[in-house]
Amino acid sequence: MRAMQVTPIGPGFVAEISGLDLRLPLSPAQAASVEGAVDAHAVLVFRDQDLDDDQQIAFGRNFGPLEAEPATVDLHKRRLAHAQMNDISNLDEHGRLLAADDRRRMFNLGNRLWHSDSSFKAIPAKYSMLHARSVPPTGGNTEFADMRAAWDALPTAEQDRLRDLVAEHSLIFSRAMLGFDAFTPEERLKFAPVPQRLVRRHPGSGRLSLYLSSHIGRIRGMEVPEALALVRDLTEHATQRHFVHAHQWRRHDLVLWDNRCTLHRARPFEDTRYPRDMRRVTLMDSASSLDQAA
Repeated sequence: MRAMQVTPIGPGFVAEISGLDLRLPLSPAQAASVEGAVDAHAVLVFRDQDLDDDQQIAFGRNFGPLEAEPATVDLHKRRLAHAQMNDISNLDEHGRLLAADDRRRMFNLGNRLWHSDSSFKAIPAKYSMLHARSVPPTGGNTEFADMRAAWDALPTAEQDRLRDLVAEHSLIFSRAMLGFDAFTPEERLKFAPVPQRLVRRHPGSGRLSLYLSSHIGRIRGMEVPEALALVRDLTEHATQRHFVHAHQWRRHDLVLWDNRCTLHRARPFEDTRYPRDMRRVTLMDSASSLDQAA
């Protein structure tokens, strides 16, 4: 068995991992090596991993509990068999391309905004693991931004101003940025805002990190316009090109990222013409950011 190899790529927070076949169970030492690589970087790329859903879920379980179900609209229209598998595709429950006016397609356009997965949940996401089953011929990249480097680049006075702020996150806030408000009463209750720190200390590396997301709609102690202006300024700062890496997908890529210290967004492609079948397993964090060290 080849030893795991870690090759940094991009602006320093992304690494390509080789020497592992993710279809096979990981040993405790291999799982620890992967987790150490995530702590040292933040985004890991595994090429040529021809996984099925069960194998992808089994790989995710090496690193903690999985989220029980995806957060989306029309959850009853499921294409995939496992509740723990997020369908990040442009396909309906029959495997056909979503119609241009489908409510699910409108909702999914929110993935093009800079965000952190499940920051709108009381216990947000730790890792996300997105696997490419089919990709369009052009477009559809995923961009990642390093929130630790963005924090380090802020002036000390700005860091002091931000350090203790608490933001409120909701899917309703992010979709409102695109004019989507077609939520049912049950969905509005399910997606009620939750509080998270604006600045977090990453438990693996010990580094401080901005915790931003398009899901932020309020900051406690601020008027809403002031809060949203601050979030926009911070997001513009944190997504400057020298903090960003663009991943160009190939079939059977699996990309693992740490939501506690990165932002990401999907880029456009001809989604009413070409299928893009992407499946995500999401790991829960251990607690709310409010209950973790600042």
